[in-house]
Amino acid sequence: MQRYILQRLLLMIPTLVGVTMVVFLMVRLIPGDIVSLMAGDFGAVSPEQKQRILEEFGLHENIAVQYVRWFGRLVQLDMGTSLLSGRTVTSELAARLPVTLELGVLALLTSIVIGIPIGIISAIRQNSFADYAGRSLAIGILAAPNFWIALILIVMAARYFTWGVPPRTYVHLTEDPIGNLKMMFVPAMILGGASSGALMRYTRTTMLEVLRQDYVRTAWSKGLNERAVVTRHALRNALIPVVTVIGLGLPSLLGGTVIIESIYGIPGMGRYYIAAINQLDFPVIQGINILIAFMVVFSNLGVDLIYAVLDPRISYG
Repeated sequence: MQRYILQRLLLMIPTLVGVTMVVFLMVRLIPGDIVSLMAGDFGAVSPEQKQRILEEFGLHENIAVQYVRWFGRLVQLDMGTSLLSGRTVTSELAARLPVTLELGVLALLTSIVIGIPIGIISAIRQNSFADYAGRSLAIGILAAPNFWIALILIVMAARYFTWGVPPRTYVHLTEDPIGNLKMMFVPAMILGGASSGALMRYTRTTMLEVLRQDYVRTAWSKGLNERAVVTRHALRNALIPVVTVIGLGLPSLLGGTVIIESIYGIPGMGRYYIAAINQLDFPVIQGINILIAFMVVFSNLGVDLIYAVLDPRISYG
């Protein structure tokens, strides 16, 4: 197992280096002039002032030199300095990442709690009313965008109830855990509910495949009750492909927080990402993309390791 983990970590290096190249080049292709944005509403910038600003932030050199310098700092966990705020990107993300991770984890738990049980019930009650209801719910969830649901809830909350209205100020988890969870409840339900539809249908499909296997028929023929057959024999094997969806879903949920954080005024990484794009803050855009890439790569490794826990036949020795 240790040798396998070491091999995977070594294989991650060229993948992440390639990601840094793509991110660095794609950010430079965004239309707009950072110098003009930094000048604001004060009018045009003289060529001397523009050159001085470019030299101050190292933007006057060619792209290859800029990339080498930026990658050298990145290896030292230094993502650079924001062009507009003047603060380091690492410190900015360190303050905002826990907020986004909290929202993403709560949304993932919501997705699991909703998606997996309904998918299991739909499978073991195939072609029944419960199955049709679960499949219809999954299709409805997949068809409705999460930002549309969020806006509808906010409009309805403003008229009919108060618990769905976004608060004026963000409540930190360390200051008021109960108040923080109350504030995160609706955004997490929207994000998790939106992703539970796919998880629901995937769980149903894999569960049906496992229930048709010979060893499950043997368990039925031995006279075991339904709970024993489902939990001891079918569920564990059916969850192996579902784990892939869950593991790869966390980075997707973190990406989905961009719109939800903006709607509910949550000071997380997604809201900061939108502001950085609008202001062409290159170091911030690069730092957030690299961070998400790291999460995707390591979540893949985590999913592969969980396979061995769920299925003893899988060995990475």
